[in-house]
Amino acid sequence: MARKPAVIAYDIVSNKRRRKVFHCLQTWGLDAQYSVFECDLTWRQAEELFVQLSEIIDNDEDTLMLAWMDNLRKVMPLTEETKIHFRQPMRYLG
Repeated sequence: MARKPAVIAYDIVSNKRRRKVFHCLQTWGLDAQYSVFECDLTWRQAEELFVQLSEIIDNDEDTLMLAWMDNLRKVMPLTEETKIHFRQPMRYLG
């Protein structure tokens, strides 16, 4: 099964649960920037990861998202420097 690039982001209310989620994602060897993780996962790995994370988070208070990225598109980061090249600010979602 082929791996696909993905981004995992979370917003966890409790510091204790946030540390547990962060540790869980680190054990998978994922690259992190605060509460956003960049990864390459198979569909089965993503399912297993979400099973593990669902045992930690509180579904009523916390938010967890996985977004599959389209690796055929050119990456276009949005920063203050890149905004000046657009007439209106834009967001890029793969």
